[in-house]
Amino acid sequence: MKTLHFISNFAWALAILISCKSSTHFEGGDPGIAEMKLMDVNAPPPASPLPETFATDESMPPVAVGTVENPVVARKIIRDGRMEIRVRELEQGKKEIDSLVEKYKGYYADETFNNQDFAHGYALKIRVPAAGFDAFIAEIESGAGEVAFKNISSRDVTEEYIDLETRLKNKRNYLGRYGDLLKQARSVKDILEIEEKTRLIEEEIESAEGRLKYLNNQIDFSTLDLQISRKNDFNLNQNNKGKFIDRLKLALVKGWFGLVSFALFVIKLWPFWIIAGMLYYLVRRFLKKRKK
Repeated sequence: MKTLHFISNFAWALAILISCKSSTHFEGGDPGIAEMKLMDVNAPPPASPLPETFATDESMPPVAVGTVENPVVARKIIRDGRMEIRVRELEQGKKEIDSLVEKYKGYYADETFNNQDFAHGYALKIRVPAAGFDAFIAEIESGAGEVAFKNISSRDVTEEYIDLETRLKNKRNYLGRYGDLLKQARSVKDILEIEEKTRLIEEEIESAEGRLKYLNNQIDFSTLDLQISRKNDFNLNQNNKGKFIDRLKLALVKGWFGLVSFALFVIKLWPFWIIAGMLYYLVRRFLKKRKK
């Protein structure tokens, strides 16, 4: 009986040991061939475990996903123009331009009156708000004067404007840092050095601010160089014959200048006159000797 009881206990111990080994092999190691056949190949892979801090921390703000768009930069355009108009009545033409300048809230940056021999008129530098520049030119063209010349140009200064703004911002930041360093300076040498650097930066800031102010003025107000001259070219046709007094004055002026030009041309040939006189003297002397 003792032998039978020993064999029975040994068998139960052996069975328990084999069962524990088989279970440990399946849970800790890779599954065998028999277990792989039982797995569903279409099933999604198991989710990888997250770190504990990410799995349990619910106070973290959500991360915004997307692209940051570049801000739209307004173009900085400077527009200039040059025009020449010819009118029959100079003073009336000038009054029309004065009314247009007042209408479009512009002003004269320069006004010059020219009184020449063949024509007289005004040379005007007009500043007009850029928003009404095209309309201002259109009304000049539709006026009583005849457009003899027109040129409108545009300059894009956006790159220079942005560069100036960026440099100005950086220099102001540097100026603030030097101010903090000046408060912390202890020696006279450090104080003088920081003050010199501060002075140079302040001069550069003033220069950049002046340039920006000039660009803003040129961008906000367009410039037109306008020439207004009285029309004196009298054509012999029924529509434009001109007054007799004006034509007589013009004929006298042209005749006088023609005479002056001819006299100057004759004087310009003085070397040839000297040579011609010497040849005349030699020929005459030769002929006298031959007669003798």
